Amino acid sequence: MVLLTVATEDGSTFSVDVGLDMELENLMALLEADSSIPVDDQLVFHNGRQLTVLKDSLDSYGVKENDMLLLRQKSNDPSASQQAHVAGRNIAQDAETMRRQVLGNPQVMADLRRTNPELADAAQNDPARFRDLLGQLATMQESARLQREREMQLLEADPFDVEAQKKIEEAIRQERVLENMEQAMEDMPESFGQVHMLYINVEVNGVPVKAFVDSGAQRTIMSPSCAERCGIMRLIDTRFAGMAQGVGTGKILGRVHSAQLKMADLYLQCSFTILESKSVDLLFGLDMLKRHQCCIDLRQDALVIQDRKVPFLPEYEVPKGESQENGNPVPVETVDSSLSNAAAAAGPSAPSSSAAAAPGASAFPGSGRTLGQSPNASPKSKRVRSHSSSAASSPAAQPASSTGLPDGIAEEAVQSLVGLGATRAQAISLLEAAGGNAEVAASLLFSG
Repeated sequence: MVLLTVATEDGSTFSVDVGLDMELENLMALLEADSSIPVDDQLVFHNGRQLTVLKDSLDSYGVKENDMLLLRQKSNDPSASQQAHVAGRNIAQDAETMRRQVLGNPQVMADLRRTNPELADAAQNDPARFRDLLGQLATMQESARLQREREMQLLEADPFDVEAQKKIEEAIRQERVLENMEQAMEDMPESFGQVHMLYINVEVNGVPVKAFVDSGAQRTIMSPSCAERCGIMRLIDTRFAGMAQGVGTGKILGRVHSAQLKMADLYLQCSFTILESKSVDLLFGLDMLKRHQCCIDLRQDALVIQDRKVPFLPEYEVPKGESQENGNPVPVETVDSSLSNAAAAAGPSAPSSSAAAAPGASAFPGSGRTLGQSPNASPKSKRVRSHSSSAASSPAAQPASSTGLPDGIAEEAVQSLVGLGATRAQAISLLEAAGGNAEVAASLLFSG
């Protein structure tokens, strides 16, 4: 046996104990005894759907314990029937008017298709189905209203009950949320719209690219496919390979230290982190924004650089692949706050590449080496070693933790510098001088 709540049109409610295997006609007979409404005049609804097949069980209709049924009464009064006919005609007219408004407004149709695809499809292809669905929605709203009233009546019956107080508090909170939403819709309806992201037209190595301007990304990022189109894949320094962690994770193929970028009539030198990502071709991050002193001026809808205004692209020119089905922009995976994490992640792979390359096996004729190979024969690295050996002999370079490293120095950062050709002692010394920053330490290593 399960307990069901039955609500009538006059707002009264009562409970019945029934079995889910009970047929609808038996339930209606039971409702007649409690409501004095004859079986022939009863209209029973569950979740906005009318129950019509008398021999079907309640379970077949999806009725569960503590569900609410809506009981309505047919009227044989001619005047009432006439009023109902007029009301039904008005509802039909309102439904048709609403359907035409939806069809005439693409934005409303898009919103409706996102929130209620079935209703949107009916509005476009089946006017009768659209009218029926609107009626079901109205019935469901009425049932929900009666359910809330019943709950409030039960809660107010024992105001000192702790659970009742919690439910009352939640009901009040929900009302405040709805009031806040209604106020926002009235005062600033634009906040419920969609905002497209900021893109500008640039040229990288003479190739036109739509760049996504993102001051929240610390690094300027380029996808491998875009780098291939721009002809700069050959310049990737794989020693800076690793993993980027932000909204998600992505593989860093390396870094292009300098490439020409044209913005307006300016030719700028930019560095790019090549990140495996399909969400954006080029992300113009905070590093290059600060480097070239750019200003995102939303009043002028432009990126201002050296007194030049580079207008942001209008919505119809924004790359379509950057939006989800609901129209919101795809989150872009940003590089970590410091390249030291990426370099640390590349640590395990860098030594293996240098160890696997036997001396002279993959070297170019002369003193040239491939990127990522340990430059053991480089005179410059020898000078760095001699300089760092003396620095490593200082007391500050002595281990200060159980891992044998001073505080603030990560083993992964040490391994990344070892992969770049430094000795372990030299790597520790450089990291101490750089305050633990692997990027600065790498710069010191190559500066000699």
